[in-house]
Amino acid sequence: MQQTIWLGIGFLGQALFSGRFLVQWLVSEAKRESVLPVAFWWFSISGGVTLLAYAIYQEDPVFITGQAFGLLVYTRNLFLIRSKRRSDRAGATPDVDL
Repeated sequence: MQQTIWLGIGFLGQALFSGRFLVQWLVSEAKRESVLPVAFWWFSISGGVTLLAYAIYQEDPVFITGQAFGLLVYTRNLFLIRSKRRSDRAGATPDVDL
């Protein structure tokens, strides 16, 4: 029974993680350009957390490391998006020297 529940969690995580590509594709098609909507990052985090839980249950260090690193990237992107929106609302431009 426990194995079946965790298998379901694994498939749910994979479905959420894969759903981000469907969202990205639909938004890009609608705009006729390649776009990464905020929902892409939320699907990434939802799927990543769920898959990380499954990887921990499976005790797979490779899978755990990959999902944990990905979660850092997805979360950072959401923080960057939030920061940009705040600065856009304030009319400021970030002082970045590239």
